[in-house]
Amino acid sequence: MIVAMQDSASEDQIQHVIDQLVQMGFEVHRSTGARQTVLGGVGAHPEFDIREVEMLPGVQQVHRITSPYKLAARSFRPEGTVVKFANGVEIGGKNVVVMAGPCSVESHDQLFAVSELIAKAGARVLRGGAFKPRSSPYSFQGLGEEGLKLLREAGDRFNLLVISEVMEISQIPLMLPYVDIFQVGARNMQNFNLLRELGKARKPVLLKRGIAATIEELLLSAEYLLSGGNYEIILCERGIRTFETYTRNTMDISAIPIIHKLSHLPMTADPSHGTGRRDKVAPMALASVAAGADALLIEVHHQPDKALSDGAQSLYPEQFAKLMDEIRMIAPAIGRQIA
Repeated sequence: MIVAMQDSASEDQIQHVIDQLVQMGFEVHRSTGARQTVLGGVGAHPEFDIREVEMLPGVQQVHRITSPYKLAARSFRPEGTVVKFANGVEIGGKNVVVMAGPCSVESHDQLFAVSELIAKAGARVLRGGAFKPRSSPYSFQGLGEEGLKLLREAGDRFNLLVISEVMEISQIPLMLPYVDIFQVGARNMQNFNLLRELGKARKPVLLKRGIAATIEELLLSAEYLLSGGNYEIILCERGIRTFETYTRNTMDISAIPIIHKLSHLPMTADPSHGTGRRDKVAPMALASVAAGADALLIEVHHQPDKALSDGAQSLYPEQFAKLMDEIRMIAPAIGRQIA
């Protein structure tokens, strides 16, 4: 159930409605916008009478939500969610934020070389894997905590936020001091125990779509995070598995405007994993911006041919710089700009 309060509703009236919803068996989540407070009620029996809430002082409208996701739905926060960071970066606002970096943190020299290049080109977030979930147990698995330390050091050196993938619950407290954004990879989109714990963490989470997940399943996974009290969630389209074999995955760009319609959460596109081919990353990145992506997640390596993971989909620095210039031309056409 969604309860939209009147613009003029007092704090006492809002609290009274919350108390009533709790008595009815709801778990209540509050969203306070610029003008209006919206209350999301989750978990009560379906036979409740919405008129019991509609008649309460300060209530403007009450909506019974039929979709399985309540807090991720656009109606819970109609104005949209903007995830804000201390350095002024905002994901979900007017600016398109670019996150870039190597697939894996391999060494100090590699990470600092790439970080300097992407920062000069205009990226605002450094991406890099310290823990790497690989299809083969014999592939490079990452540097672990040493990789996290390098990410934080490089981020601070070049004024970049840091995003890295968390694979299991035990890694959350280890990663907290080092990262600004937790990334949940496609393989863990439905790791509900991990999502519950990240829902308790007060740090933004970027949630990637699973390799064969529907949009509804992605939003339901986001619901786990939101229901835990973490509202700083960013969704990511990274391609899904279809019968096509030319590309690594099929980049579902239509998911970007669809999710913007269904949900208030900001949407990121990952054309590197979406295609798995270096020559296809730039076209899909530009198309994603045109489709309304709030951010891009792009793999960049100063020596892709020597990369320990995903070199074939990593851009050369000059390709990344060219792509950033092209994004700066496309973004204004849809009322956006590069952060």
